[in-house]
Amino acid sequence: MSVITLENIKKTYYLGDNTVNALRDVTLNVEEGEFVAITGPSGSGKSTLMHILGCLDRPTSGKYMLNGNDVSGLPMEALAEIRNRQIGFVFQGFNLLPRTTATENVEVPLLYSRPVLTSAERKDMALSALSSMGLADRVDHHPSQLSGGQQQRVAIARALVNNPAIILADEPTGNLDTKTSIEVMKLLQELRKEKGITIILITHEPEIAAYGTRIISMRDGLVVSDEANTPREDFDETRTAYKAEPVVAAAAVE
Repeated sequence: MSVITLENIKKTYYLGDNTVNALRDVTLNVEEGEFVAITGPSGSGKSTLMHILGCLDRPTSGKYMLNGNDVSGLPMEALAEIRNRQIGFVFQGFNLLPRTTATENVEVPLLYSRPVLTSAERKDMALSALSSMGLADRVDHHPSQLSGGQQQRVAIARALVNNPAIILADEPTGNLDTKTSIEVMKLLQELRKEKGITIILITHEPEIAAYGTRIISMRDGLVVSDEANTPREDFDETRTAYKAEPVVAAAAVE
């Protein structure tokens, strides 16, 4: 079942006398339970695409169907509600509140839930999400008391706390060492396999993209390749680097 369908999506920015075509006729389809890695150099349009997929921005033209509903022209207030109910976000910089505990950080999306949750309900849901990330013994720690990998797991718990259908991960390993990056990618793969969550990942690293079931490459606002991929699963936590075997790709998606 398709969770995302984009038809001829364009995004144009007007900067004084200059026109920037950030996205140009992007058409693609994402099925439920896919792990899609979107790659490309700086300025390729991948971050702009992520903002539109995450309902953080609207396209200039084209159609965006999310779970069968056209969200292309919805007002920002309606998009915010959709984000809160259907999409979880994981960022490179973790985006944790520094003066609050792990539990309180995970509770943040629940503050906007409808119907309104009690403080006890929010706490119970946050603790459950943190426990699922292996952080049951870190729930009262502040971000400064956590390693980079632990902070990213808190961020993933926050993304999961509303039981979203989709997780958008924007360079989630960008601030992590290689070993911790592998752990985070393994975790994302497990979420897809065990919970059926659709994962869409932005990365400029081929080694990270290789963990997806599909790799989309962008350049100059266009999708230049879209290939199925045999996801890498060669986790070895005793090593500090990725194994060197080549990525195995399946036939290209036309």
